[in-house]
Amino acid sequence: MQQPHNFKPLDETLTNRYDRQIRLAQIGLAGQTTLANSHALIVGLGGLGSPASLYLAAAGVGQLTLVDFDVVEETNLQRQIVHRQQTVGMSKVESAKQTLAAVNPHITINAINAFLSPEKLFELCQQADVVVDCTDNGFSRTAINEAAMMAGKPLVSAAAIRWEGQLSVFDGRDLNAPCYLCFDPHANQGGETCDAQGIVAPVVGTLGVMQALETLKVLLGNASLIGEVLLFDGLSMSQRRFKLTQDPDCPVCAARKQRNNH
Repeated sequence: MQQPHNFKPLDETLTNRYDRQIRLAQIGLAGQTTLANSHALIVGLGGLGSPASLYLAAAGVGQLTLVDFDVVEETNLQRQIVHRQQTVGMSKVESAKQTLAAVNPHITINAINAFLSPEKLFELCQQADVVVDCTDNGFSRTAINEAAMMAGKPLVSAAAIRWEGQLSVFDGRDLNAPCYLCFDPHANQGGETCDAQGIVAPVVGTLGVMQALETLKVLLGNASLIGEVLLFDGLSMSQRRFKLTQDPDCPVCAARKQRNNH
């Protein structure tokens, strides 16, 4: 496969840094080079976005674009591990950028401290190879899903509350694949939030780490949760998976098919 003109090979410093991943048959030097030349858009730098961004940075995804409009608060520190006591009051994207740059100075980190319009969100999705939804409410998930699907990009979506969480991949590259709205058609009504219901820190951390893992697999071409939902229960330490099908009445899927036909 022909690489883009700006595709950069790994130098000796980076091959040494990522040696333990390169040793894996499913990654190798070619896969690690793909990661180094990939761009992930991460929306939300809270409980999910913290571990997801940390592991994507450490694993060597070459460009991360961080989006959030919130500031770090004392109550965030119980679970939002990318932030520090000294960054309370700072914008979450700048706080996260500081931490991620210290974890891996060899990657590019873009910080966008703003509430995005649908047009800007769509533009950012177009620029990325994968979209990682780490937000905490149905309104945001609905908007991110529509932007990613219309941009034709894979979307790695997770949610966590109380002791449980969920993870899935919605593939905007496949017009017949289900999207987030097929899974939760009432998401735009908002739903429950951690602010009201609470969250135990390791649960949101577990989902964020799994989200990072599935994002790496999307970039490497071997994602295992496309069109499936994984449900995790932290109290019983149980997991179950079920397959999704596209909702024939889903307005987002109908719109992207119509867009493709034109």
